[in-house]
Amino acid sequence: MTVPTPFDPAAWLTVAVDEARKGLAEGGIPIGGALIAADGTVLGRGHNRRVQNDDPSVHGETDAFRNAGRQRSYRGTTMVTTLSPCWYCSGLIRQFGIGRVVIGEARTFYGGHDWLAENGVEIVLVDDPTCVQLMTTFIADRPELWNEDIGVE
Repeated sequence: MTVPTPFDPAAWLTVAVDEARKGLAEGGIPIGGALIAADGTVLGRGHNRRVQNDDPSVHGETDAFRNAGRQRSYRGTTMVTTLSPCWYCSGLIRQFGIGRVVIGEARTFYGGHDWLAENGVEIVLVDDPTCVQLMTTFIADRPELWNEDIGVE
């Protein structure tokens, strides 16, 4: 699947939002992600599956990354996520040299994207109302699951 132009954060974000909605429909946490090649090709897409898979390591970004399969290099790729990436996902982005992150929103959770920017990763914070609404509604409806996901006791 190829998005309309090589750099189109709005189009790429729709892929991640679609994944977030799939996760919510499955009874999970509505966080979606996509890994995009430099030419705009969607390499992988995914969503948070920690509930569905009973696996706390399957975040939206890691699912998209895994679904992209092995790449010779991640230089020039963009990670798109509906929510600011946590420290775990921020580490993945740095570890593999993903050069840009498009973030749907950082109001409900402010993750590691400042640290990523300080270390040379381009950050595009969209502040998308759909992403904000998905998370605020989910947090209000399922605070115990949200607190579990972000490690609040």
